[in-house]
This record gives sequence, structure tokens and C-alpha cells, in this order.
Amino acid sequence: MNLSPLQKARYEYVPKLPGMLRAGISEISVKVGEATASVADQDKIKALFPNTYGKNEITFVKGSNTSAAKKQVVGVILSGGQAPGGHNVICGLYDALKATDKGNVLLGFKGGPSGLIDNDYVEFDDAMIDAYRNTGGFDIIGSGRTKLEKEEQFAVVTEVAKKHGLTAIVIIGGDDSNTNAAVLAEYMAANNTGVQVIGCPKTIDGDLKNEDIEASFGFDTATKTYSELIGNIERDANSAKKYWHFIKVMGRSASHVALECALETQPNICLIGEEVAAKKMSLSQIASQIADSVEKRGNAGNNFGVAIIPEGIVEFVPEFSKLIAEINELLAGANTEKFNSLPDWDAKYEFIEKGLTKESMAVFAILPQLIQQQLFLERDPHGNVQVSLIESEKLLSALVKDELEKRKAAGTYKGKFGALHHFFGYEGRCAFPSNFDADYC
Repeated sequence: MNLSPLQKARYEYVPKLPGMLRAGISEISVKVGEATASVADQDKIKALFPNTYGKNEITFVKGSNTSAAKKQVVGVILSGGQAPGGHNVICGLYDALKATDKGNVLLGFKGGPSGLIDNDYVEFDDAMIDAYRNTGGFDIIGSGRTKLEKEEQFAVVTEVAKKHGLTAIVIIGGDDSNTNAAVLAEYMAANNTGVQVIGCPKTIDGDLKNEDIEASFGFDTATKTYSELIGNIERDANSAKKYWHFIKVMGRSASHVALECALETQPNICLIGEEVAAKKMSLSQIASQIADSVEKRGNAGNNFGVAIIPEGIVEFVPEFSKLIAEINELLAGANTEKFNSLPDWDAKYEFIEKGLTKESMAVFAILPQLIQQQLFLERDPHGNVQVSLIESEKLLSALVKDELEKRKAAGTYKGKFGALHHFFGYEGRCAFPSNFDADYC
């Protein structure tokens, strides 16, 4: 396979390490700190994790390594959605193991947690690792979203660990994946298996952090990638001067990605879900706030602009959350089948009107029909609304359009409004990691 100049440059990049790690494994010492505690529900969590809760914090400092030498056989999995830098976590793990002892082994279990259960693995060697250094994606071993939560699953993983003589399992993933890691660690400790379970925090959403983890890996790369695209659109908007671009960015229920992209690109509008929740804003209030900006620019002859929308914005609107809850209740049990059997949308709308409270129906009625239908047709396996599939960028632009038509009729708005819609998500998850993420990982 012929490598592009960009690939060659990324393979040749040598990540910068902290001075302590450059010194070598023999000069790293362990410092034992205070006992750890969860930020909330301490008693409940302690009861759930009696063998692993409250351990002392461990940090690594420069000094003399006093640990006893032993062969390490480590298993690693990639879990959940992709994030730039994941390959470098595996490369760094491999390099450290081999630098300590050439006989150490790193096994990659394929397809996420299911690889551990199915014993589907590959043993890494220099050639395979070198082919993935500083590259994006999780394709070195693939990823998956299987949950480790049943006793039988833990027993199977324990047997797989015994078969390979694993001394540690590293789970690289987000909040769900680290919950998997915590539960598996508890099982391993309770059964004295001698296997360490290590969770490595990963999410481009930027919402998995604490005092020790300022940012999860992938966030820097993803936001830079989205910001480049947003910047391109801003220049296009300023060139064509005829469209408002509503850009939804990935981030699930958090607005960190939207905020970082706004700081990098300076759009006309950026909604922050947490601010919407704090102010208890309604959909109408959000639409009116956006319309204020559009009106002001339009009356000055600038019928264009850019608005950044966080993926989970509607979850922060109290009235919308109430509507979702009522819809989930309305379609509970046999009602889903009854609803689906109705002949057309008019009949379904009548069913909805009878089932919702007056307040929620008022919210439902202002939604564009496309969004109304999405709320009832796009269900998850449990029958609930899949909020992440709601095209909030189209919802908000439609509401803004309605508001501007009222203002035009009243004579306060003199501009023209044309909207284009974008969703930036998958474009940023597998980009070549930035130097920051390459170094960090």
C-alpha cells in the first residue's frame, strides 16, 4: 500500500513525553495519597463496591522503582465511540511494556468487551503497532458497546484471563465503559483473581473529567476538526451573503464541544444547553433569542450568519423534557401497537391530542410536522423517544422562520431568511489526532 505524505508525516511524528517518563521505568516511583471517595452517594457506592471503594490515590513521581519484576500479560479493549488518539494509548502501553521487559505481552481483544467474552484477540508486535502510531480511528482492533454487567459474563472473562495469564485488563472508553471497568474490577477483587482492571477515560464530548483529568482524549482533535469546517462555512456565508447556517455538533447531553467550537470560530450564535436549563428557557424563548440576532443583522442588510447548536439541546428545555416523558408514558405497553395501527397521521395526531396534557400539547403543536413524526416514529428498543435523533437544528430554524414571519407582518423585520442545516459528528471522531492528543495518549 502506498502511503500519502500526510500518513508518512504522522507515522514519523514522535510524541513528546513528560520528563519523568523519558527517564525510563527504573526511575518511576509510586506515591500513595489520601483515600478516595465518590463525589456523591458515598454510602450507596461503597455498598455496591465493597472491595474497590475508598482505595488510596496513587500518583507517579520521579524516584526509584521498587516494584518486584514479573512478566506482565496485559489485555486491552477499545469500547464505545471512536476518539482520536485511541491508537496511541495502545502504542504507549505496548512501548512501556516492552521497555520494561521484552517478554511482556500485550493482547488486543477485538470488537470491544465482546472480544473479552469470545476470546477473540490478537497479540501485538512491532510491525502492527508501528502501522497505527499517531493515526485516528479504532480500527486496530475495533470497538463495541457490549455491557459487562452479568455474573456469567464476569465468570467467562475471568476464565479468558486465566487462560492467557493476564495480569491486567485495560478498558479504553467513556462513562458506560468505565462503569463496565469498575464493575469488572469489583468482581476480580472479590474473587481474588489477581487481575488489575484499569479504565482509561475517552470521549470527544469533553464531559468525562475531574480534578486529575482536565480533558478526555479526542476532545482537542474533534473540536479542531469541527472548527475548521465551521470556519469554512463562515467564510462561505460571508461570501454568498444569503444563508443562515444552523450547525449541530456532537456532544450528547453536554455542550462542551459547542462551546469550544464557538471559542475557536466566533459564530453569530452559540446555544449552551446548560444555560438553557439554568434559565428554564422554552423553545419559543430560544427561537425568539435567535430571531433577535437574525432580525438585527437582516435589518442592517446582512441576511446570513452561523448558529452552533449542541446535539442534546432539547433535553435541557424543561417543557420539552416533560413532553418526551408524556410521550413515553403515552406509548407504554400495548399502546405502541395501537398507535402504529392507526391509518394515517391525522388519526395519530388525534390520538396524541387526547393523550397529552394541555401544556405538553401546546408545545407539540408548535413543532414542525417532521419533528412531530420523529418523536413518535423513532423509538429505542425500550420504546422511548431517541432524543439524539431529533434534528434540533431543523426544529430551531423552523421555529425561527415562523417567528420572523410574525415580525415581518408586524413591520419590524425587513430582511430575508434562508436556512441551511449541518450536523458535524462522525467527521471528527476518527481524524488524525492533533499533536496534543498524540502526546497525551
